[in-house]
This record gives sequence, C-alpha cells and structure tokens, in this order.
Amino acid sequence: MNSSPSQHDRLTIGDLATRSGVATSALRYYEELGLIRSERTTGGQRRYPRAMLRRVAFIRAGQRVGLSLDEIRAALARLPQDRAPNATEWNAAARAWTHHVDEQIAQLERLKRKLAGCIGCGCLSLRKCGLYNPDDTAADKGPGARYLLDEKTAEPRQP
Repeated sequence: MNSSPSQHDRLTIGDLATRSGVATSALRYYEELGLIRSERTTGGQRRYPRAMLRRVAFIRAGQRVGLSLDEIRAALARLPQDRAPNATEWNAAARAWTHHVDEQIAQLERLKRKLAGCIGCGCLSLRKCGLYNPDDTAADKGPGARYLLDEKTAEPRQP
C-alpha cells in the first residue's frame, strides 16, 4: 500500500494563500526562511501539505503578539513538520511565547498609564512633559520613544 499522501492532501500556493489569508509572496518568503515547506510537481509547481495551514496560522498568531520570525521559527522547530501537532505539542510551543506576551502586555500597560496622564494633564508644558525629548537626549537610551515605552528610563532632561 502506498503511504504517500494523495493529491487531495496537497494545496497549491493559491489555495494555501486563500485558505490562510496570507499573500503568496509571504508564503514564498516563509518557505525561503524554512518556516513552511512544499514539494514540487514535475512541472515545478509548489504543493503544500495540509498541515502547512496550521503552521501558517501559528506564524500569523506569533506575528500578532509581536514575535519575530526567528522566534517563531524556534517555536516551529519543536512541532512536527508532516502532521498537525497534538494538543501537548501545541501547548509546549505556546508556553514558549508566554514570557514574550507578558512583556508585551506590561509594555502596553505602561503606554496606557502614560497616555492617560498626558491626556488628563493638559499642561502642554514641554518643561515637565515625560514624553518630550529635547535635543534627542534619549538617543543613548535606545531606539524608539524611550520615555513613553520604557518605565525604567529616567525622566527627560529639563530644557
């Protein structure tokens, strides 16, 4: 008996794009990065195992919580390539994201507190404002809006 999957168990790149909601260019990029895989027909066309639908969903979920593709790849490396993961395997991969998701939540909470303070303050004072960054003094503290995003960053220097 032939154990190879039938053609019915394979999706074209267009089918995978339609079913996953991901552009074909992104699917090719994911494949180039080794996040998903396909087989080629004799004519060179990609055919994706149905299990790739779940992997693409996993990639999209990871991106939505702010994971990099490298972090997603590390999580996918723990999952089977040729079949849909079972609940235990999914849970183990999801647990690897917990710390990152907790950090994202904490960062959003800090942002919410600071924005609410600005909206409620109404001072319009550039001398006191925790968001103001005269002369780009926050540049040495890292990229982005340091006073807004990082609770550990000292208050801005007064102009």
